[in-house]
Amino acid sequence: MKNELPHIAILSPNKNAYSETFIQAHKSLSNVQVFYYFGSTAYPQLEGEGLLLKGIKKFVLKTVSTLKKQPNDAAGKQALLQSWKKNNIRLVLAEYGNNAAAHIDIIKKSGLPLVVHFHGLDASVQTILDENKDLYPEVFAYAAKVIAVSQAMHQKLLALGCPPEKLVYNVYGPQEVFFEVKPHFNQKQFVAAGRFTEKKAPYYTLLAFKKAVEKHPDAKLMMAGDGYLRPMCENLVKYLGIEKNVEFVGIVSPEQFKSLMTDSLAFVQHSIIAKNGDSEGTPLAVLESGAAGLPVIATKHAGISDVVLHGETGLLCNEHDVDAMAKNMLLVLDNPRQAARMGANARIRIRESFSMQKHLKGIEAVIAEWVS
Repeated sequence: MKNELPHIAILSPNKNAYSETFIQAHKSLSNVQVFYYFGSTAYPQLEGEGLLLKGIKKFVLKTVSTLKKQPNDAAGKQALLQSWKKNNIRLVLAEYGNNAAAHIDIIKKSGLPLVVHFHGLDASVQTILDENKDLYPEVFAYAAKVIAVSQAMHQKLLALGCPPEKLVYNVYGPQEVFFEVKPHFNQKQFVAAGRFTEKKAPYYTLLAFKKAVEKHPDAKLMMAGDGYLRPMCENLVKYLGIEKNVEFVGIVSPEQFKSLMTDSLAFVQHSIIAKNGDSEGTPLAVLESGAAGLPVIATKHAGISDVVLHGETGLLCNEHDVDAMAKNMLLVLDNPRQAARMGANARIRIRESFSMQKHLKGIEAVIAEWVS
């Protein structure tokens, strides 16, 4: 029975960020019972229970931490430790390296095995690396295993001091529903999906698409997602005079994303290393698009190069090379049959090498080393 399985804690900074579907998928790990903790170190929460620090417990723990002149989050961490003991937690799976660093003192106090799952910004953004320069070595020393989601991240974590024997390369996987998509390849449409942030460089995608529109004035680009760069991109579309060709559809559900894929020739994304060092892990939308049978037109960036085979499952160019991305867009606009062929290859590759089942089994294998 489920309640007889070993109990593990997933420790995440967010309850359910729309861009973190991979973390939500970790709740379905088999052979363990997952307790999902989220929130700040000062006010941790447990899914289904709410705030851990409340009522008389909040008063007592806050009073004790004040009298002992402990940090502001000491009471929250103590409540977290008590909850782990109450729920007989056997292992902590920390989502994001910097989140593990923020909790490393209480995790070490618990004596529980720690598995750290890095995702992207936690291994690349310079301010995060600077803030955790003293804590990351402590995390690496204590952790049982450290998971990287791309070969580039694997090398970065080695450079940061993670022992090679602790590192595990395990790429995300798309939800099974994306394999159900059957693209028509009969419309001149591209789809982009993701946060409007610097590392995804949506403005480069628009500049490349503008060049494609010059030859195919009836081409369409559907851009899903939201973020601080969206207003700038909307203004850029007006400046380029392609308002009739580009549609901003906002945050979409998996079903809506599937519908957009069905009518598209390819998924497009011009990822770059941001000025602050931020880069992708392996973008989930790239995996989802491949599973859906769409070729991916993107850049040779982070985990994208691990997944997309140029000329076979998609088309890649160097970061910041707008002209090359435009040529790749034109290639599929001029030859939908080639797009369909690459898309079919992409579906096979994702199924064989990057499925969600394989991703979860990889995490389950790591946990099984420490929890039985």
